[in-house]
Amino acid sequence: MQRLLKLSVINKKLTPHSLRHTHTSLLIEAGVGIKEIQQRLGHGDINTTMNIYAHITENMEEKASQKFSELMRGSLDL
Repeated sequence: MQRLLKLSVINKKLTPHSLRHTHTSLLIEAGVGIKEIQQRLGHGDINTTMNIYAHITENMEEKASQKFSELMRGSLDL
């Protein structure tokens, strides 16, 4: 992987774990359930998954709150 990074224009230090983290982050952002992600990653305990990726789910909670606010504003227009 390091050889490929040297050949590319990517100037970040990346590891296979970086790719695993990005993959999981994209799954969470796409709305894949945390239980499915836990199984995909091979975590024996869902808390392991949640502890590592909690920062992403917090972002999703903020988006959900915003969407709910939009829905409520829309219902007042009826």
